[in-house]
Amino acid sequence: MPIQRPSWLPSYIPELQGLRGLAVLGVLFYHCHPRLEGTWVHSASLWGWTGVNLFFVLSGFLITSILLEARGKPRYFRNFYMRRALRIWPIYVLLLAVCYAQSDWFIGPSPWEAIKASPWLAYIFFVQNLFHLALPPAIGPTWSLAIEEQYYFLWAPLVRFLRRPWMLSAVLTAALVASPLLRLTYWAWITPTHTLTHLDGIAWGSLLALGLHTLPLSRRVWLWMGLGAIPLGLWAAATVAGGTAFLDSALAVAFAGAVLASIASTGARNPLSAALRRGPLPFYGRISYGLYMTHIMVFIYFGWFDLRMDPYGIAGNLAVVGFRLVATTAVATALWYGFESQILKLKRYF
Repeated sequence: MPIQRPSWLPSYIPELQGLRGLAVLGVLFYHCHPRLEGTWVHSASLWGWTGVNLFFVLSGFLITSILLEARGKPRYFRNFYMRRALRIWPIYVLLLAVCYAQSDWFIGPSPWEAIKASPWLAYIFFVQNLFHLALPPAIGPTWSLAIEEQYYFLWAPLVRFLRRPWMLSAVLTAALVASPLLRLTYWAWITPTHTLTHLDGIAWGSLLALGLHTLPLSRRVWLWMGLGAIPLGLWAAATVAGGTAFLDSALAVAFAGAVLASIASTGARNPLSAALRRGPLPFYGRISYGLYMTHIMVFIYFGWFDLRMDPYGIAGNLAVVGFRLVATTAVATALWYGFESQILKLKRYF
């Protein structure tokens, strides 16, 4: 069975940028949910953490598509890992440097004491999520980054050397089955952020890429599959899977359906597709990595504003949330245009 990109599928799918924007805004408002108590959006903000699951599905699809289309080309490993390094490392290193250089602000102890006590080997090898470490809140979001880096470190060789699509499907299916089962075990060595318990989204995204590159189905069939998976996953999350180890699995199905529907309907003329392609959502998708990585640090840095607004009740809390949105957007925008996008120009060499 040949592996090739469908003729109807463009190399760039702008709707996915909008979905990425939704994901990062969900995470941001989730971390603001204590400030939203007493408002009509509080209940919705409590589900903002699911934005990370949507990130995983998107990342699984995009990276697996890249790997499938590059696996017969020369310098497969060099090009893939160097492009990932250019995308991940600059902001990651900057975050660690600022956090520990200003540790008396972001962590508590003096910089030298913080540097001596920090788990540098875990940071360097992206394994901080595998151990029961008390990460400073400012760099707490790096747990999900570690999961992605571990996954692709192992996934790239499998895509290269497992030549049959069914072999790759078997690996991904095993991950989908194992993740919720491991969440049920409560073994002491499994941390709340352990990679093996958070593979649902990435595996579903990877399966989407594999299916689109191997199965000769029409665009309309893929669209209806995606549209069917959304209510199915949401129904399961709200009923049989709610409050269980299978909640993430149900959400992954819904998000995989949303990603698949967006892919199959790319370019469609309807309000939803237009909102994902143009306007604030794709803008936030573009700056999402910097926003996701730095938003808690920005919250901490401007904590003085929170204190000033505390006496004003709900109005003060809404002012804090609005200020946080503006401040994090400004920081992430500056990082994208002045730092990230400049470094990403080096990708042309790989």
